[in-house]
Amino acid sequence: MNAWFRQHFAAFFRAIRRLAAAPLNTLLSLLVIGIAMTLPAAGYVFLDNIRTLGANHTGIQQISLFMQTGSSAQAVAAVRERIDERLPGQWRFVPRDEALQQLKNTEGMAEIIAALPKNPLPDAFILEPDDASPENMESLRAEFADFSDVAHVQLDSAWIKRFNAFLRLGVQTVNLLALVFAVGLVAVTFNTIRLQVLAQAEEIEVARLIGATDAFIRRPFYYSGILQGALGGLAALFLLLSGLAILNPSVTQLAALYGSDFTLHPPGFVYFSLPVILGAFLGWLGAQLSVSLALRHMQ
Repeated sequence: MNAWFRQHFAAFFRAIRRLAAAPLNTLLSLLVIGIAMTLPAAGYVFLDNIRTLGANHTGIQQISLFMQTGSSAQAVAAVRERIDERLPGQWRFVPRDEALQQLKNTEGMAEIIAALPKNPLPDAFILEPDDASPENMESLRAEFADFSDVAHVQLDSAWIKRFNAFLRLGVQTVNLLALVFAVGLVAVTFNTIRLQVLAQAEEIEVARLIGATDAFIRRPFYYSGILQGALGGLAALFLLLSGLAILNPSVTQLAALYGSDFTLHPPGFVYFSLPVILGAFLGWLGAQLSVSLALRHMQ
């Protein structure tokens, strides 16, 4: 077991020396890999921020329940109790007088409201369920519409469906883009490792003559591919976080004009580690294909 670890450590440090021996080529390869991984990663972060922005928009996760005009206090209390049993802490009550006052405070509406003989607005409940999925919202709308003394239940379900359809299309597009760039990353690693193998062809032949196994010969190239992919993933994270830092002031300023405190948030830990893990795997895959093909030709 100790010999196995020593062989892998030796192969790992040998791969590091190979990368350090050609710093310009290594830097260019890492830059290409980093850019290729940044584009789909930025797409996922953008969609995640759009999903968060949509979830914080009251028009998406809000159901408006309007009582019949002239409903008694007992009827309102009965509906309030049923709503509280169904969605505890996820609703608020808007009395008809409060709604009229809010409408009166709207620019240009004060004179119109003053001319009305009586308050035409009903009492209302604003429901904001924790589960704002389209299926759950539609189910709640149908359920509340059956309540007695409820005149109308409003839900912009069409808007929700369009929003989720847009997100699904975005995810599919980014997945396709990620697949294309993954193939490109494998191709870059394949070509880089192939050049390394060809440059050390004589050394490999000598090693074979003195009894070196193919596993021993392959190991440093595998580590070279893994290191290139992982370092390329780190470069992608650096580019991504730099882009978010550059864009965030402008995004915050634009959101403030619309009365929002929205900012672009960076990916979580899982998404943060994915570029490094996927980069290492794709780098190993490219190296494995390249070394296998090169050694087969040498034989």
